Amino acid sequence: MHAPALLTPTWTALTTEPDGLGESPFWHPHEQRLYWVDIPGRRIARVAVQGLQAQGPVDHWPLTQEPGCIAPLQGGGLVMALRDGIYLAREWGGPLQLLAAAPYDTSKQRFNDGKCDAQGRFWAGSLFEPKDRKLGVLYMLDGQGLHAMLGGDKDGVVTANGLAWSPDCHTAYWADTAAHQVRAFDFDAASGQLSNARVFFQAVPKPAGWAWGSAAPYGGRPDGAAVDSEGCYWSAQYEGGRLLRFSPQGEVLAEVPTPALCPTMPCFGGPDLKTLLVTTARHGRSDAELAKYPGAGCVWAMRVEVAGNPTESHRIAT
Repeated sequence: MHAPALLTPTWTALTTEPDGLGESPFWHPHEQRLYWVDIPGRRIARVAVQGLQAQGPVDHWPLTQEPGCIAPLQGGGLVMALRDGIYLAREWGGPLQLLAAAPYDTSKQRFNDGKCDAQGRFWAGSLFEPKDRKLGVLYMLDGQGLHAMLGGDKDGVVTANGLAWSPDCHTAYWADTAAHQVRAFDFDAASGQLSNARVFFQAVPKPAGWAWGSAAPYGGRPDGAAVDSEGCYWSAQYEGGRLLRFSPQGEVLAEVPTPALCPTMPCFGGPDLKTLLVTTARHGRSDAELAKYPGAGCVWAMRVEVAGNPTESHRIAT
């Protein structure tokens, strides 16, 4: 096994107004815009991008609930997973149509990370907010309704995250941030079924009592993710200040330092899909940490040599 490459990226701040917890970024190829959510800010954001620069101000769409994840809709509009259900909006800022009510206790759970698969089905995982039980479930929404695909008492998670698929759609990835673990599954694209669960990556747990500035080393825990055209899995390491790039076999190929301690999710964008974009968090972080990382909560961009994955970046809900 080779030592992972430590990259020295040149990051550019795409936004200047920070989010509390930016998440679920996706590149809209038809609009040349980046979309993402601010979970505690209860809003969706979008901005046109050219190169590494925002073109004009960021548009914000305020909501009454926390948005966990979003995806573009074929023909225009968005699908969004809010705390109490999955909704459809035909236009930006337009009325919301409930597609599926949340099948859990909304006082203790909410939808979190998710996205569309290559077949146009919308997937969203749930987060158990008390964080003392593995009740998180991975749901899939198709034309027949909402289906629980993974999770619950048998194989549930505390915080669903890191959902992604390989370019050939034969492998799916799903993380439990609280467990510091990413799992891989065999994926049947026709049915959406997942099987043959195995540990893809197990991060070293957070040392007891650890906080930013502690002497004990800590590399972070898996948050959101994306897959590139070479089938490599890019995982944001929350509180680790880095992205990790894994081979399809689970080997760490590269470590990419980020300009915020808490990166939350990467995606690929730009006309050639060679712009790496990452959302970050500042909600609940200490004043000392924010003084060290003043760009926490902003969206950052850098150019990468690896092409983005069209099947990842162009997935649109049907």
